[in-house]
This record gives sequence, C-alpha cells and structure tokens, in this order.
Amino acid sequence: MTTPLTPSRLILERVHISSLTVSPDGSQFAYVRTQANKATLKPESQIWLADIDGTNRRQITFVGTANANPTWSPDGTELAFTSVREGNTPNVIAILPITTGGEARVLTQSLFPALSLAWSPDGTTIAYPKPVDPENPDETPLDPKAPAKVRVVREYDYKLDGIGYRGETRNQLFTIDVATGERRQLTSGLNDYMTPEWAPDSTKIATSRWEGNPLDAHPAIIDAATGEVTVLGESGFFSGPPHWSPDGSKIVADLGLYTYTVTDLETNTTRIISPDLGFTPDGVYNPGGRPIWIDDEEILVQGQIGAGFGLFTVDLETGETVEVTRWDLVNEGLSALPDGSAFLQISEGPDGFTGVVRVDRGTGERTVLFEENVALFTESPLASWEIVRVDNDGVTVEGILLKPADFDPRKKYPVILDIHGGPQGAHTLSVNQIAYGYAAAGFIVLLPNPRGSTGYGKVYLDGVNEEWGAGDWTDLNALLDEVLTRPYADAHRTGVSGYSYGGYMTSWAIGQTNRFKAAVCGAPVFDLESFFGTSDIGHIFGPMMWGGTPWEKKEWLEQHSPSNFVHNATTPTFIICGENDDRCPIGQSEQLFVSLMKLGVDTEFARYPGGSHAFIVRGEIAHQIDALERSIAWLKTYLGDPA
Repeated sequence: MTTPLTPSRLILERVHISSLTVSPDGSQFAYVRTQANKATLKPESQIWLADIDGTNRRQITFVGTANANPTWSPDGTELAFTSVREGNTPNVIAILPITTGGEARVLTQSLFPALSLAWSPDGTTIAYPKPVDPENPDETPLDPKAPAKVRVVREYDYKLDGIGYRGETRNQLFTIDVATGERRQLTSGLNDYMTPEWAPDSTKIATSRWEGNPLDAHPAIIDAATGEVTVLGESGFFSGPPHWSPDGSKIVADLGLYTYTVTDLETNTTRIISPDLGFTPDGVYNPGGRPIWIDDEEILVQGQIGAGFGLFTVDLETGETVEVTRWDLVNEGLSALPDGSAFLQISEGPDGFTGVVRVDRGTGERTVLFEENVALFTESPLASWEIVRVDNDGVTVEGILLKPADFDPRKKYPVILDIHGGPQGAHTLSVNQIAYGYAAAGFIVLLPNPRGSTGYGKVYLDGVNEEWGAGDWTDLNALLDEVLTRPYADAHRTGVSGYSYGGYMTSWAIGQTNRFKAAVCGAPVFDLESFFGTSDIGHIFGPMMWGGTPWEKKEWLEQHSPSNFVHNATTPTFIICGENDDRCPIGQSEQLFVSLMKLGVDTEFARYPGGSHAFIVRGEIAHQIDALERSIAWLKTYLGDPA
C-alpha cells in the first residue's frame, strides 16, 4: 500500500548527492550528501566516502552543517573541503587525513566563503575563488551600531541575485600553501575569477573570468607566481570553465551553450571547434562536468540531448561529434578512474532514485553502485512519464507528460502546462519538485521544451531570440492541444504555471487567451522595459534576447511585453516572488498584481522575505514547502480533482 507524496515529504525527505570525486589511486570516492533537517528546516550537507564499488559508505565530516567541495590531494592521502561553522569568520577551508585518520586541520578561515577548491598537481598549494570587498579587504567586522554606509555605484554589476548588493566586491583568486597556511591574493579589480583548474606543471591556473557579469565570461590563464592574467579568445553567453589538456599545451572551454573553443598555448591561437555541437555540454551549468581527454585531439563529453543526457566524443580538429550513448535520465560530472577505462557519475532518473553509477568509457554501459531515495519513492511513487512530440510549422517540439502515480485512464484529469525558466533551460528527465508535486496532487502535468530550450541544437535554441511570445507561444499551444486530444485530459480544466521566463510566458498567456482556468505565475518578467534596468542581468540579457536596448527596440518591446496585454486577463492568478529577487525583481510581480487587482481578476500574491530568485528550490525550506502547497491549493480551487 502506498502513501501519498505531499510537498512536505517531497522536499524534506529527499536526499541529494553532489560533488563526486574519485581518489587518485582509484580505490574510493568522496561525495556530498544533502538532506533537510526536519527539526531546524535547514539543509545539512556532509561529506561521505565510499569504496570504488560503492560499498563501505560512511560519513567523514561532522562539524558544521554545510560541508562541500571535497578535493583530493594528488597523492590521495588527504581531502580538502569547505565548511561553514560558528563564529565571526565562519567559512573554513580544512584538510582531512584519509589514510592515517584523525581530525580535520583548519587551513584558513574567513568572513566570505571559498566557492571551489583546486589542489595543485605538485601537492603544495590550493587555489580558490573568494569574495573580496576592496573597502574592507581585511574583513574587519562592521560595527552594528554604526549608521548604514551610503552605497555609491560606478558599475552596472553592483548587485547579483543570491548575493544582493555587492558594490565593488568581486570573487578574486587566492592560493594557500598547504604546509604553512600562507595565503596570497592573485587577482584584483572589478572582474570575478571562478572555477580554477591548475596546469599539469603547477605554474599556471585556468579560470573563467566574468567581465563584471556571469553572462559575459572569458576563459583566462593566471600565472601562479606573478598573478599575471592572460585572457583567451572571446567571451561567451553562459560560458563554462576552461580545462587543460594532459600535456598542458591546450585549453578547451565552453563558449555559449553549444560551442567549444580550443586554445593552442604554443601558437597562442584560439578557434571555435564547432558552432553547434548538437548537445549542451554538462559543464555549462555544472562546473564538475569536465571533459575527459582521450588523446591530444579528442575529448569525451557529457551533455543534455533532448530531455535526457548523453555521452559524446568531440574531435578538436574537425569538430566532429559522435554520440556514444544516451540515457532517459540526468547524469552529473565525469570523474575518471586512473586507467581511464571508466568513470563515475551522479545519476538521477524520473523515478526519483539518485545515486552513483559506473560508466564504461567505450560503450557507455552503466552499473549502479548505490541509490538513495529508494524507500521514499517506493512507498510514495512519483508520477509516470512519457515523451510527447508535435510538429509546429515544420519544427518538432517535445515535452514530458507526467501522470499521477495512481493514474486511472477512465477518469478525466485537470491539466497543468508548466513552463520552464531561461528561456535557455529545459525540462529534463529528473525530478522537478514543483511539477512532480503537482502530479502527486492529482494533476496531469505537461512540461514543454519550446524553441529556446537547451538540448535540441543551436538553431532551436536561437529560435526564441527576438521572438518572445511568438514561436515559443505557438509551440506551447501545439503541445497542449496534442495532450488535450487524449480522453483522460480535461480540456475544460486547464491551468498554466511557470517561473522566471516561465513566469513571463504565464503572464503573457493570461493576456492572450482565456483557455486557462487558473494560473500560478512565479517571479515573472512582466514589463520588459523596466526589467532592462532593474534586473542584475537585464542590461546584458535583454539586448541579447531582444536585439537591442529599449530605446532601440521600443516597438518590439511594446509588442512582446505582457504588461501591454494584461488588460485582456480574466484568469485567476496566484503570484509568487522572493522579496530579495534581483534576477526578476519583485517590482515585476507587483506590477502584475496591481494590474490584475485593478481589472477585478481574482488574484493573490505571496511574497517570501529574504528569498532570492532561486528560493523556490534552494531557499528557506519552509518557504519552498509553503510556495508549493499554496500553488497546489490555488490550482485545486479552480480546477478541482480528477473526475
């Protein structure tokens, strides 16, 4: 007998695994295991160790509740990690002896956290990026009784979602001597330096350098002795981190969502490998998704293709891409065994089971080493799924259809169209807690990947540029129309839901049609012109998507901004936003709310104090549960239960 899966259980009881890394001798691996503490309603992350076959799993950190970034010493005897602890300087880098046992040694601690760790191949030094405030480089605690400082800004990027106001604070690259704890700051200025990776000879560090904003990033090399910075090639949209070849003569880097560049350091030339790899490399969103070098001219890469993931070889000379295998699930990272014959990955499928798998490099054959969440999702099964495809004006559009675990084809089910953010994002075959929460509540849920989504090639990705509310909108309707031909889908009880760009499409939808009987609109882009100047990325992202600034594209913005069509809205709408959202600022939601109230549309607005843009899945656990419960209740009120 099964037990219903409530939002509270889905969020509180689910285990997450991240940061998998194999030891240098290939005998064991470390990873981070995260689960909510039911008493405190806070996430707790601890580092675990397991033998290479997945057995003998044991927790190895116990101090602090946020331990992360496990990084092996080159000889495999120690493991460095970051930890958040009590005190005025709570962010720690520590080293744990693995072969001899014993307590972790604190190497350094600071007010601001190290964001990632990279141990030099010669074993002497760890590199890491960390925020630095040039007005307070020594991190002197502020006097709580002093008046708040006036904030004078001189740069676009004075704020960043998830951080808030940062002024001229930037992530600078540091090195620290493992033996002495001596710390050096290598970089300074108004650029951010992220995801370091050492050269094989330990003299240089490759890094991703933000030109003030994460949407404008260059690969770069930093001399570990002098701090001299050499920028490589062009910047890219959603660029991933750069990676050294085994002999240190080349660097490959993600440039945008479908392109790699390769830099030959001997000739000092950078070229694009392929304008369209046909898949989205894992490293774009996951810094741990480093490619594996097969030889000097070929790499093995993991990436999203369609709603699943695949394994590909890429020829760095010709740009030819060969698919090795693909899976109906989502994998993370490539951590190779020393002989290169196989690698380990974190894997999560639509059944909710998440664990570590061993993958043969040549064939792509998978062996599951262990899985978490088996008891939870056996007792309370997740929705079943299928892929739905439709042709829309010569374009094949794909989506995922979720059906409740107790689905009965004799019943009529209300249908939710749930739109992803981005638009350069995708619904994939992993567990989206919002969509699966809807399905557990008794809804049929359609997860569309309209043009603009990742995983379907660069032409499809670029199909949304200067087309917001156009081709993407017809794609959504075509998929929904296809689903509504099914006898169990109730065409008279449909709802629409979306967050971020999905919120844009939701606020667009209610101004274009009355087919939806309820809407849940999360952190929308509602007024394109004000978004340009108030979002932390608006000044870059807006012109990229719209083809120019608001004064250059005034007519286009008028035609594509939901705020200019909201007077047509009649759909009861529930609005959600974090009050500290700098990506889609809460003013966007406030404009939508006031407009709907003035129109007499049934409307409710939930504001989450302290919530950034990602609060809906990474914020306060109590707020995550509350937002999902309120969304389900709103949809139930207007759409009802299966009949």
